[in-house]
Amino acid sequence: MSTAPDWRSVYDFWFPAGLDASAARHREMMLWWFGGDANPGLKPFALLVEAALARCLDAWRTGARSRLALILLLDQFTRGLFAGTRDAYAGDPLALEIAEEGIGNGHYDLLAHPWEQTFFLLPLGHTEGPDHVTRLQRAVALTERIARETPDTLRPLYEHSIRQARANLELIQRFGRFPHRNAVLGRASSAEEAAYVAKGDFIHHRAPPAV
Repeated sequence: MSTAPDWRSVYDFWFPAGLDASAARHREMMLWWFGGDANPGLKPFALLVEAALARCLDAWRTGARSRLALILLLDQFTRGLFAGTRDAYAGDPLALEIAEEGIGNGHYDLLAHPWEQTFFLLPLGHTEGPDHVTRLQRAVALTERIARETPDTLRPLYEHSIRQARANLELIQRFGRFPHRNAVLGRASSAEEAAYVAKGDFIHHRAPPAV
């Protein structure tokens, strides 16, 4: 890219002003964030996603919010841009590396808002592979802390996040991977995995509670 990109364009797009205005407004954003389908609004960020995947944006790892913006590109924007393809998960290993580094170096603790902390943690649960159960156990504990520290008006929404994290932990303890990814990634499903997929009650499609 000819000029150094600014992480704020990613951050401000994903976290618009007024997220703490009301629980209803926040729930609307959660439905958009976690819609689970292609997001055409992300097309202007396609080149930034490519740059992040190519490790051309590693300079963003120097600050808490810029690191979070990089995690968003690798963990969320990939899913929205490439939904239904294996590329949706292409950024997961690097997103995990960046998130774990940020938890270790104190960047995570510098984030003031529950929505920032939540998205910072998502790669711990999203990335399949070694130590997945241990990572999800850690994510559950941190999500519980987020909910405890969230203002009362938003707490029911972040208690939903706890339920999501716990459900993902149970799923990985059961299968060791996300069965709904098998077809996209060309993996054969066991009979138990096929039954789970046929049921269609996917955790990432569960809506937050009405407020």
